[in-house]
Amino acid sequence: MLKKILKIIGIVLAAVAAFAVLFILFLTVTEYRPADVEDAVMLASSDESQAPSEGSTVSVLSWNIGYCGLGAGSDFFMDGGKNVASADRETVQKYLDGIAAAVSNPANQSDIRMFQEVDTDSTRSYHINETKTLAGANASFATNFSCAFIPYPIPPIGTVHGGLLNTTDFPIETSQRIALPCPFSWPVRLGNLKRCLLVNYIPLENSDKYLVSVDLHLEAYDDGSGKAAQTAKLKEFLSSEYAKGNYVIAGGDFNQEFPGALDVYPNTHADLWSPGTLDESLIPDGFSFAYDTSTPSCRLNNQPYDPSDTADTQYYVIDGFILSPNVTLETVKTIDEGFADSDHNPVRLTAKLG
Repeated sequence: MLKKILKIIGIVLAAVAAFAVLFILFLTVTEYRPADVEDAVMLASSDESQAPSEGSTVSVLSWNIGYCGLGAGSDFFMDGGKNVASADRETVQKYLDGIAAAVSNPANQSDIRMFQEVDTDSTRSYHINETKTLAGANASFATNFSCAFIPYPIPPIGTVHGGLLNTTDFPIETSQRIALPCPFSWPVRLGNLKRCLLVNYIPLENSDKYLVSVDLHLEAYDDGSGKAAQTAKLKEFLSSEYAKGNYVIAGGDFNQEFPGALDVYPNTHADLWSPGTLDESLIPDGFSFAYDTSTPSCRLNNQPYDPSDTADTQYYVIDGFILSPNVTLETVKTIDEGFADSDHNPVRLTAKLG
């Protein structure tokens, strides 16, 4: 009898091992492997768009929308919370509608809208294609997260397809996906993001120069080496574009605290998640940061949002912009949306080209 039981156990274990091997093989074969540089996906293009000119003022809004699944009522297991999918389909749609309404608010109107964590076909957002709601007259998209099925935790994350969305009232001549270094090795990288820059080249009226719009979302849950390598690649890219005489505005979620932010919002939950830190040495000479510490741009997802719980509510300033020396900052403001529809608040700037 014992031999029979051991045999059955052996068969079951062998079957589980075989399934695991086949599953990893499946993920390896279907792994998302983008080229270092490739064309981004153009979702919309209008022939009636008016190009900006040198000397004009442009407005840019950046917002990590948390795939419309991380609003005020949500928490997330990677931040010390309990949930994987912490919003049902109706709530995801409500968050998406709220984000769209905030972006279309005349007070927040912007020439360029940079979005991060935009899902197109993911289990966590009930396979809602969020680009259909947020794309404007001219829009481009770059995938940075694509996996047929992520098996962890329990319940599993499942299918994920999402990325960066840039939509603008200006014409886009060229849009590219620029790959960033991935800090994860096989097989861990199979279920991780493949970070990138979404770069739009916007022609300037009566000029051979471009306004280069760079949408980004740098590494979050790494040991710090990923953020460092990606920031270095970003620095190199920004330098190369400015050397061409172009005007460069890079914005997004850096997953790194901007200078002075920790003085305003000390990290009292470093045991749960700690962002990196930014300083002037991480950007090219003459470039400048643009950010606002008067309002936090991000909250920790260790629990549903409760601003009255000062002991357990953690804030960060990790969203903002980098401007080339020929772009003059006029205003920058984090818009206080109360984290109603995302775990990030949008950040908006106005800047003069020249």
